[in-house]
Amino acid sequence: MTDYVRNVWYMAAWADEIVGDAMLPRTLLGKPWLIWRKADGTYAMIADRCPHRFVPLSMGTRVGDTVQCRYHGLRFDSTGTCVHSPFPGDPPAHITAPAMPIVEKHRGLWFWPGDPALADPAKIPDFSFLDEERGMHRGVLRIEGNYELITDNLMDLTHAEFLHIETFGVNGSIFHGEQTVRHDGDNTIGGAIWNNWDMTEAEPPEWSKPMLEPGAKIDQWLYMRWHAPAAMALTVGLAKSGTQRADLIVPPMINPHIITPETETSSHYFYDHEDNAAAAEMARRVFVEEDEPMIEAAQRALGNQDFWDARPAILKTDAGAIRARRALMQMRKAEDTTTYV
Repeated sequence: MTDYVRNVWYMAAWADEIVGDAMLPRTLLGKPWLIWRKADGTYAMIADRCPHRFVPLSMGTRVGDTVQCRYHGLRFDSTGTCVHSPFPGDPPAHITAPAMPIVEKHRGLWFWPGDPALADPAKIPDFSFLDEERGMHRGVLRIEGNYELITDNLMDLTHAEFLHIETFGVNGSIFHGEQTVRHDGDNTIGGAIWNNWDMTEAEPPEWSKPMLEPGAKIDQWLYMRWHAPAAMALTVGLAKSGTQRADLIVPPMINPHIITPETETSSHYFYDHEDNAAAAEMARRVFVEEDEPMIEAAQRALGNQDFWDARPAILKTDAGAIRARRALMQMRKAEDTTTYV
């Protein structure tokens, strides 16, 4: 069985991580890759390892739309084909670097590690809200934890009551809410999984109290949408109770939480926040000081042990996370006879 689901789009980077002729080396799905923008605005993604003597191609230089290895001067194009050799004769046909389809969509660069014939950009999850000019800073965080552990964290937001007390100050409201888990479409493994919380007549978060009358209650909703393998979007809304969500305290917030495996025990976490110092500090506290230590502690505790072999206790609030895990299990099973790069 393959370690990762392959016939699905993963996010490799934010498009603005690559400026001009720069090249971006990044380990993805356990292997080193090299990404660059071509002159026509499209992107290339090939293995960051010269097939001649195995040095990283990222140590080399750009020559037009090709990359030249610093060691012996071989050049590779966006398909991984060796198109130039400084030595007599044509470039050896057997010298190639693996390449993967990569496209830009919703300000991100998405790659397809499976069958290239199936790499339809229309299958990239809908993150069209990222296309709007919202004045957001886009960031990426590396976490020493398996990507499914991070999905568990995001698909069960009840941890905010204990882990994010000072940053979110949810004041126990989620325990008075109603959880709804659904699978879009025909309940197949390809659809989105939603883990939604609706709270009515709840105690407002601490940060919102200055905007309300003393003793006022709020209606709050937390909707997390998941697409395989770990592309999530969180919508948060707050309104004054009794107004049918019409009298909003703040505009609804929607943010990406997109996870891509670096290795089996480490991940890239793509997110955004408002482009100001206060929002940057809030993101740092939530991700780096609160979520990250818990996820990394869970990874250390599991080590190389399989999640299910560890016999985890399952709570009702885990329903969304468990559905996501089971969807990935079905997808892996469907691919277990196929070999990919």
